[in-house]
Amino acid sequence: MSTTGFDIFDRTVQKTNLILRELGEALHMEETHDVYLSLRAVLHALRDRLHPDEAAHLAAQLPMLLKGMYFDGWRPSATPVKIRDRQEFLDGIRQTLRTRMPTADADRITRAVFELLTKHVSEGEIDQVVGSLPEELRELWPAAAQGAS
Repeated sequence: MSTTGFDIFDRTVQKTNLILRELGEALHMEETHDVYLSLRAVLHALRDRLHPDEAAHLAAQLPMLLKGMYFDGWRPSATPVKIRDRQEFLDGIRQTLRTRMPTADADRITRAVFELLTKHVSEGEIDQVVGSLPEELRELWPAAAQGAS
């Protein structure tokens, strides 16, 4: 059944909903908006930490709807942000989520999003992303992704 009347849009809505549902289950979150905000906060933090070319390569593997969210507000000339410390990275995510989810566990959310990315993005691209991060940030990725870099 078509929602928009355009196959390409219907497929991206379907893929995005699947990813949000999968993340919601991993985080035990029922509120879809909270799941979306969690995904957005982590993807933006990761995007801003990556070199612009690497950020674009990662985006190329996201569904079109998530790609738009990923690039929303991006300032490539201001990246990569020099975050080398795990706590600083997580504090940025926590800060982004604080208004709607003041007790959000940024570590747990980040790990769940990174796990999700390892399932939906090619292994080669994950290797590139993880390999470009400092060791403290690599530790947030699933063990399989850490070992590959």
